[in-house]
Amino acid sequence: MATTTSTSKPASQTPERSLDQRMEALRRANEIRSRRAQLKKDLKAGRASITQVIDQPPDFVMTAKVFDMLMAVPKYGKVKATRFLNTCRISQGKTIGGLSDRQRSELLELLRR
Repeated sequence: MATTTSTSKPASQTPERSLDQRMEALRRANEIRSRRAQLKKDLKAGRASITQVIDQPPDFVMTAKVFDMLMAVPKYGKVKATRFLNTCRISQGKTIGGLSDRQRSELLELLRR
């Protein structure tokens, strides 16, 4: 029977945060969520353009998934959104801020048709 020896290394831990820092992070996260929700409502109502959001995304949208933003547009369901992403070779988990120049330009071209 083989025995394993393990050397005790301190596990990397996240830094301790003060209550003020945690509350500030929570406030920022809540603000981002509410601004994204409003943007999705605006997309659904036609007050915002998906091409504008993808071409020049505001800061609060940079970490949003492209798939989720497409789903907020009227007449874009799971099938159509998936087809668009597959055509442009974009993963469903890709964020708007994580799009490469090629992916962004191909998606914009497809959306503008």
